[in-house]
Amino acid sequence: MAGRLTTHVLDTVRGIPAAGVDIALFTITDEDRRLLLLQRTNANGRTNEPLLLGAAMRVGQYELVFAVGAYFKASRIATSDPPFLTDVPLRFSVADAGAHYHVPLLVSPWAYSTYRGS
Repeated sequence: MAGRLTTHVLDTVRGIPAAGVDIALFTITDEDRRLLLLQRTNANGRTNEPLLLGAAMRVGQYELVFAVGAYFKASRIATSDPPFLTDVPLRFSVADAGAHYHVPLLVSPWAYSTYRGS
């Protein structure tokens, strides 16, 4: 099976998938940060396609940046002004380019958590 990177964003305030969250994926090398792609979550809180797939999936360090401030503002969920969380950056490493790396984000206007899912 080809390696792939996927994500899923869950709105923990409402207990639903977070639709419409903009996500940027960067590769990190020697403190150089390069944008690889921009995606937006669908109604299921996922991207329509894997963020990386097959030959695009390489060993190395990556960063996902989730635009949660804009999501909560558009969702009309009460936050502080300015919001406590605007963009959530998650840096992680891929050690096996042939594996599936799933990086979910559970988020509220005040906190977030992540883990390596399956």
